[in-house]
Amino acid sequence: MQIYGDLASGNCLKVKYIADALGQPYVWHDVIARTGATATPEFLALNPAGQVPVVVLDDGRPLAQSNAILRYLALGSRFIPSDAYEAAKVDEWLFWEQYSHEPTVAVARSRIRYNGQTFATLDADLVARANKALDRLEQALAGSTFLVGNTMSIADIALLAYTRLAPEAGFDLSGRPALLRWIAACEQELELPAVAAAN
Repeated sequence: MQIYGDLASGNCLKVKYIADALGQPYVWHDVIARTGATATPEFLALNPAGQVPVVVLDDGRPLAQSNAILRYLALGSRFIPSDAYEAAKVDEWLFWEQYSHEPTVAVARSRIRYNGQTFATLDADLVARANKALDRLEQALAGSTFLVGNTMSIADIALLAYTRLAPEAGFDLSGRPALLRWIAACEQELELPAVAAAN
C-alpha cells in the first residue's frame, strides 16, 4: 500500500496510526500541500479534490478522505465493533470529528503554525467552538477509557490526531483530566510518544 500524506497533518497521522496499529505494510510518500504538491496532474489523478491523505491499495485503486481510509483499513479488525449499534456510534464520532472538531481545533493550529498568528489573534468564535469540541470530548470520556465501548476504536484514532496536538494551537488541556487520561491511554495503545504530557 502507498500512503500519500503530510506528517504535520492530523488527518494524515490518523492513517499512519491505523496502518501501524494493524501492522499493515506501506510506503509513505511525503506530499506537502503548501508546496503545491497536491495540485500536480499526477496527484490529481489520485484524488481530484487535491487533498491528502490518499492511499493507493495494492491493486492500484486510490482512496481518499481520512475517515473513509480508517474505516476501510480497520474493517474486520478490533478497531470497529462487531455490534451494529456500537459500530454506528463509532461512525457518529467520525462524522462529528469532521464537522465540529477538525474545522476548529485543526484550523486554529494551522493558523498559528503556518500563518504566523498568535492564540490571542485567533477569531474568538473559532476559539469558542474549538473549546466546545474539546469540552465535548472531556464530557464523553469522564466515565470511560475510550469513546465507544471498552476498547480503542477508529473513533479514538480519528479524534486523537488533532486533540493531542491542540496545545500547539494554544489550547490548555490541563483542566480536562479525562481528556488527558484518554490521550495517554491512546498513546500507550498505539505506542506513540507522550506529547500531551509535555504541554
